Amino acid sequence: MAEPADDKDCASSSVWRYARATRAHVVIDAEAYFELMRDAMLGARQRIFLIGWDFDTRIKLSGGRRWWNLPRKDRYPARLGAFVVWLVKRVPALDVKLLKWNFGAIRYLFRGTMIVDLVRWFINRSIEFKFDAAHPVGCSQHEKLAIIDDRLAVCGGIDLTSDRWDTRAHLPEDPRRRRASGKLYPPWHDVAMMMEGEVAEALGELGCQRWRRAGGARMEPCSPQEDSPWPKRLVAEFRDVEVGISRTRAEYDGDPGVFEVEALFVEQIARARRFIYAETQYFASRRIAEAIASRLSEPDPPEFLFITPLMADGWLQQAVMDIARIRLVRALGQVDPHKRFRAFVPFTAGHTPIYVHAKLMIVDDEIIRIGSANMNNRSMGLDSECDVFIDAARPGNAHAVSAIRRIRLSLLAEHCGIEATEAEEMIDRHGSMAGMIDALPRQGKRLEPFALRPLSDTEKALADSAFFDPERPGEYFEPIARRGLFRRGGMLRRPT
Repeated sequence: MAEPADDKDCASSSVWRYARATRAHVVIDAEAYFELMRDAMLGARQRIFLIGWDFDTRIKLSGGRRWWNLPRKDRYPARLGAFVVWLVKRVPALDVKLLKWNFGAIRYLFRGTMIVDLVRWFINRSIEFKFDAAHPVGCSQHEKLAIIDDRLAVCGGIDLTSDRWDTRAHLPEDPRRRRASGKLYPPWHDVAMMMEGEVAEALGELGCQRWRRAGGARMEPCSPQEDSPWPKRLVAEFRDVEVGISRTRAEYDGDPGVFEVEALFVEQIARARRFIYAETQYFASRRIAEAIASRLSEPDPPEFLFITPLMADGWLQQAVMDIARIRLVRALGQVDPHKRFRAFVPFTAGHTPIYVHAKLMIVDDEIIRIGSANMNNRSMGLDSECDVFIDAARPGNAHAVSAIRRIRLSLLAEHCGIEATEAEEMIDRHGSMAGMIDALPRQGKRLEPFALRPLSDTEKALADSAFFDPERPGEYFEPIARRGLFRRGGMLRRPT
């Protein structure tokens, strides 16, 4: 792996680098993700490099193969912590590095049996675990990356931690969806992109930069190898495509700030001709809302269909992100005469809300974008983020359109409890994705319109100030008139 590159090789203000992928696949929900990650790690020969917002060594990577069906030498432990130790014993040349955001580092040591796993990792020379504190106060390490042998990489919203595992069925109560404490957690929806080839080297270089900033030693590049850790069972949706990589990084310790993620959102929203389909944990970014408002004011705007959770996970997020989402959706309603912006919440057949943690956007079935960045201010300018995308307009990528369309229809079908073929037929019949959703019965697995509850004056003031979700670290100390959701000179007007 090369020394960390500076930003002089940036392709543009919105893209760090383009790189080819021999294969790429969108992994939907963590049942598939955990299984595929286990298969990929089983195929590792040189290095496993994992970067995450969180890790939990107690989770089980329940693969399709069961240990009792394997030869004794190949039987592997179920839990992540023991599995990593088993891997490095099985492959003596294997090096494992894990990088986690430093928030809650002390509390992290008291997650039940995790302390035992961490001790076992610490005493093993082949495993190196680090906490990442290389960011300004108030920022976080939010990337979710996995790079294996510099041949395979994953980028998306899924961490190898608790409360993530779920199937695409999103059952109201699934006994397998259980925390280490034994308590069940709600349905959870997420996505990631698995890639093979040159793009893995590029993401490995990005990971190396993050590792060095966190105080880690320089990594040598993996040697070229013929074998790929790509899971043998996985038939890739994309072959021989160019993948773009965009980042967010706050200015810190002499390193300049990088705001490619935000610039790319604005560019891709401006490019839409027919529709944008998005799944996002949060919707609280002024820049993104203003870019959408600009399109909605046009005579024939594209359709915007957003899938979001009913409410954020955690009381602070609910007090900040949920209120900002209501304010922005109301503000967009004031500049949307054609009613082309719609937000929906997924529910199970038992009327349990499905938590949307995904960070995905599809534009006109020509662009598919997946990563760690939410549509909130933190992801635009504070936290470290990484998004990847496939653009069918790029040279050699035209063949990606049909696969992107299949993925969009598959996701809509998952949320609506129907088949993808039915979703396609109903969209054609009703003229839009929102029209299809409105025509479906309000029972069973479904999407419900996001309800705009009334807000108190205090809630409005908190959201409008963006105090807990500033666009840049320095804005904590700026006057409200110069920042916030409805700053002076912005396109959005404060809703009543």
